[in-house]
Amino acid sequence: MVDFRFYLISDRTRCAGRPLALALRQACRAGVRAVQIREKDLETPELLALIRRVQRELDTLRPALFINGNPEVAVACGAQGIHLPERSMPVRLARTARDRLPAGTLIGRSTHSLKAARAAEAEGADFITFGPVYDTSSKAAYGPPRGLQALSESVRAVTIPVFALGGVTPGRTKQCLEAGAHGVAAISAVLSQPDILVAVGAFETELGGL
Repeated sequence: MVDFRFYLISDRTRCAGRPLALALRQACRAGVRAVQIREKDLETPELLALIRRVQRELDTLRPALFINGNPEVAVACGAQGIHLPERSMPVRLARTARDRLPAGTLIGRSTHSLKAARAAEAEGADFITFGPVYDTSSKAAYGPPRGLQALSESVRAVTIPVFALGGVTPGRTKQCLEAGAHGVAAISAVLSQPDILVAVGAFETELGGL
């Protein structure tokens, strides 16, 4: 069950000089309940080491931890979720790994089009992110922003939760919810901010809960 409204995505290069594990701890202490580890440039040994540092920092806070793109790493770390890029393995293959993870483990899928959103649901994803909704340098590789209309069309086309992603700030959150999004996902709008507690609190206010 997707019971969170805010999905924090990691990027250790966007933490304003703080170690990623510390930045994530601050965010989770502020109330964040779902975190995706998305450090695509790391080889498996380095990624495992980073995840274990993060897990030690978050041990008492216990957010749902999602691993991007690598179900076997998720199994090795005992994560609570797997997140698949749009053009990666089918969800059915990730389910094989999920069978070795705790009950209730979720599978998310990134999507950048209406067609991809429909395909993700058909494959059995538990939720999707959709974007980039707004212009953002972190998602430049995925082309121009899709906009709120495309977000709304994708929300209406599926029955699983959709998280708006890409350039989302607290001030834009209401627009995403009005377009039908279940919640929002963010990177820099939290991790790059001088006060992570304040940044998370602003999202909580706009979402009515994290």
